[in-house]
Amino acid sequence: MGKILMVAPTSFFSDYGCHVRIYEEIKFLQREGFKVVVYAYKKGGEAPGVEIRRIPSIPGDNRYELGASWIKVAFDFLLALKVLAGSLREKFDLVHAHLHEGALIGSVAARLLRVPLVFDFQGSLTDEMIQHGILKSNGWLFRLMWGVEKFIDHLPDAVITSSLHGAKLLVEKFGCNPVKVFTIHDCVNVEAFRPRTPKDEEEVKALKGSLGIPQDLPVVVYLGLLSSYQGVDILLKAASILLRNGLKAHFLIMGFPSENYYKAIAEALGIGEYVTFTGRIPYFKAPSYLRLGDLAVAPKLSASEGNGKLLVYMATGLPIVAFDRPVNREYLGELGIYAAPGDPTSLAEALGNALNNLHELKSVGEALRMKAVENYRWEKAGEMLLQIYRKVGLRGGWKS
Repeated sequence: MGKILMVAPTSFFSDYGCHVRIYEEIKFLQREGFKVVVYAYKKGGEAPGVEIRRIPSIPGDNRYELGASWIKVAFDFLLALKVLAGSLREKFDLVHAHLHEGALIGSVAARLLRVPLVFDFQGSLTDEMIQHGILKSNGWLFRLMWGVEKFIDHLPDAVITSSLHGAKLLVEKFGCNPVKVFTIHDCVNVEAFRPRTPKDEEEVKALKGSLGIPQDLPVVVYLGLLSSYQGVDILLKAASILLRNGLKAHFLIMGFPSENYYKAIAEALGIGEYVTFTGRIPYFKAPSYLRLGDLAVAPKLSASEGNGKLLVYMATGLPIVAFDRPVNREYLGELGIYAAPGDPTSLAEALGNALNNLHELKSVGEALRMKAVENYRWEKAGEMLLQIYRKVGLRGGWKS
């Protein structure tokens, strides 16, 4: 049995993005006979059946540990100490690190253990810092952080990206050896996330009633973090344009944090009665909530990060409106409904066209579901992960 040290510099487990990828990777590895130990920040929910070792609490850590933030430097220092102590105390066969901070910490642990390092790259570090407003795209600090990012990208024995666009970025922008760069797309549990059927109608009706969603309006669903870089501000502006033009729909916005902030924006735009904010939706309950939707929207602005929410939309059989970005086209192809990136008017137009043609788009939703089932099951991603482990020379055994 192989033993994996997994470095996750985040509040694992939370109900979004990279956390879902980490969780599903772990569950696959466990089914294959591996023991996985996760090192993570203090906060975060429990992940059933996963061993998590957390850093201690420090003053000021009551703020939410989300995205790029300078307070994470302190978290990462404590995480490094925790990981290194674990590396000195017990043997591991491979280090699997998530995010750039994790790769830097993991590189030291891998050297101590004399085992391979695999880096799960989930977007550009400097791009994320710019999107979160803590770094400007010029000046000495940007050049310094870009250099740090490039240094980290060259440390692992293998780098895994969630998109071909990410792999291209690593090779062309950061000069990584293409032989060491592998793409494993984000995947989805297609058994849990499935289309609505007639058997679901009573549950759908009851859930709509509990949320105050009108039974007679089409529902546009969004599931993810509530933040400007996810395009939530633009989505609300697009909704106001759409509703002002007389096309009625209800927007079900599921996620966290800052629900009250975005609720206030919706009220200021005069669309409060047409928008429901649920707050955090547990990952294991998300399938039921997504089945309330007739159309899904993914207004994420980042050009370098993956966009895993597309996959749960696809598996649920929903037509999808998204910004015209390479990562989105990589998943959706010609089945996507695209808007000009960052443009609320274009997004409103795309949403309006889709809402006016929902009946015709039913076949598009079915095709997206089929694409998810055929190409984006976690079992397929897991097998690719095992192949990479073998390529880098995993010490120890695994189930054949």
